Amino acid sequence: VPDIMSGAGPEEPQPSEAADARLQEAEQDWAAAKAFYDNLVSKRPRPPKPQNAITVAVSSRALFDLVEERRIYEEQGVEKYVEYQQQNENVTLKPGPAFYFVKALQHVNARLLELYPDDEERFDIVLMTNNHAQVGVRLINSINHYGLTIERFCMTGGKSPIGYLTAYLTNLYLSADSEKVQEAIEAGIASATMFTANKDVAYSDTQLRVAFDGDAVLFSDESEQIVKEQGLDKFFEHEQLNENKPLAQGPLKGFLEDLGKLQKKFYAKNERLNCPIRTFLVTARSAASSGARVLKTLRSWGLEIDEALFLAGAPKGPILGKIRPHIFFDDQMFHIEGAQKLGTIAAHVPYGIAQKYHKSA
Repeated sequence: VPDIMSGAGPEEPQPSEAADARLQEAEQDWAAAKAFYDNLVSKRPRPPKPQNAITVAVSSRALFDLVEERRIYEEQGVEKYVEYQQQNENVTLKPGPAFYFVKALQHVNARLLELYPDDEERFDIVLMTNNHAQVGVRLINSINHYGLTIERFCMTGGKSPIGYLTAYLTNLYLSADSEKVQEAIEAGIASATMFTANKDVAYSDTQLRVAFDGDAVLFSDESEQIVKEQGLDKFFEHEQLNENKPLAQGPLKGFLEDLGKLQKKFYAKNERLNCPIRTFLVTARSAASSGARVLKTLRSWGLEIDEALFLAGAPKGPILGKIRPHIFFDDQMFHIEGAQKLGTIAAHVPYGIAQKYHKSA
């Protein structure tokens, strides 16, 4: 019999029950919001879920040419910079070093959507910038002018954006700021500093072309350490002794893996000959003396590289001029500079022992 005299009401829910109820309510709200957005009709492809996407975060100075704006910022301060950007928000920004790479990523996305309309495994471009929100209108206007599909922005108002890279599940970060790239590399995120080519060349509109150096880019700097500290002969001896031992992975191995996954999606639709992605290994290694370990390492990872070029110490610039990649990743600045001179957009990966030698030089 209830104790009427005690005045006790209904039993209060326990804390865990209350938490479960709140969680269930939140899930219902999310489901309702998702159902609403799912029913909206748009011709623009929606960004894929971050957990399914290959997320490429690009800074505004990598995507667009902001040299003049940067000069104003450094000479006159942030207020004059923001004022200048607002006054010129209807003036379209010129392409920066990452622009044609981003365009090529979007072409791959368009092809993937034709073959797999319901699949979300494709590139998602995020503009990751320490710009202030007031500058956003000019960036949006320029993005729309060029027909780029960049829906996710992270504008940190002067603070470093590096902390957001993990939250965005970033697969690759490209910036014009070498300090931020170094910070991202140290956080375990594949990153590179973008450099503009010194002369204009034509890039493919129908195929994403990505060129990688080997040591300290796709692979660890284990072998490069031996070259720097013990010389070439010891390096050749070491590589032949360890020919069947795979090299440890470097910072860009994951991005090559991502490209390989997408290539296989085209191969599965009998599109190998028309695949819109092509990868290149451009290494200073010599084939006979130290090439076998590289190829066996890629094989052990289950990765294909479309073209492997072993240059035995010859300059990379002329070969890259023939390949015309949308981006070339290397850990050594003299290769970056040589590529730039001959019209290649290069990206410096600040990883491994070469950075120690570069700083001391």
